[in-house]
Amino acid sequence: MTDGKPRRTAPLAGRVILVTRPRAQAAALMKRIQEAGGETLVLPTVEIEPIGPSPGLASTLAQLARCDLAVFVSSNAVRCAWPLIAGAGGWPRGLRAAAVGRSTAEDLRAHGVQEVLAPEQGGDSDALLRLLEPQEMVGRKVIVFRGQGGREHLADTLRGRGAEVIYVECYRRVKPAAPPQAVLDRIRAGALDAITATSAQGLINLLDLLDDAGAVRAVPVFAMHPRIGAAAQSIGFRQVVVTDSGDEGLLRGMMIFFSGPAAGG
Repeated sequence: MTDGKPRRTAPLAGRVILVTRPRAQAAALMKRIQEAGGETLVLPTVEIEPIGPSPGLASTLAQLARCDLAVFVSSNAVRCAWPLIAGAGGWPRGLRAAAVGRSTAEDLRAHGVQEVLAPEQGGDSDALLRLLEPQEMVGRKVIVFRGQGGREHLADTLRGRGAEVIYVECYRRVKPAAPPQAVLDRIRAGALDAITATSAQGLINLLDLLDDAGAVRAVPVFAMHPRIGAAAQSIGFRQVVVTDSGDEGLLRGMMIFFSGPAAGG
């Protein structure tokens, strides 16, 4: 039987979701949203630009074989660091690796790194730090692969536990050029049901990319970390939902939200 009204058969059916991930990471999230019945609108608000080889980087990478632990803060760090590591002689035998998040760990394993420490739950530096026993860090040499100007929390905590920490900054985050007019037109027409947020800078860039950002602040933002959620609120987004980390966490958060009684039809 039917009451004559169309019925949604998938959790995100009829929902238009703005994907703001960098272009190289957007495809997996888009696929998940589309499999749940949603429509994706893509507007990368941060682009990842690899940092090429330099004498300074070469000098730092020369210490890789003498390190006890290599930490990769993101999939971008793996992707951008690997050509540098290969150019410096490859992955040293026996070097232990750690990843901030499961997807980053999977990327490392895809490159042949077998021993990877990564949190099962959570995808931030605090989740990884909980796995690193403080007493095990005393006197250890740790190399951290990250983006330019990344947060200091991980390194500061490891140094506080007695480790020596060095950085390899292998990529920079840049604001993309103006998006296609068709994407802007749909956003300004109020077509969006949700915005996915994977970085605070990406949300700031989103507002910068839109000539009239007033209406977009009313669209629910799904933030994959409390820090991103707090940033969204601070710049005026009125409805912010903090989800679990990763694409799976974002998807689950949106499915729960849009299946609730307040979601409407």
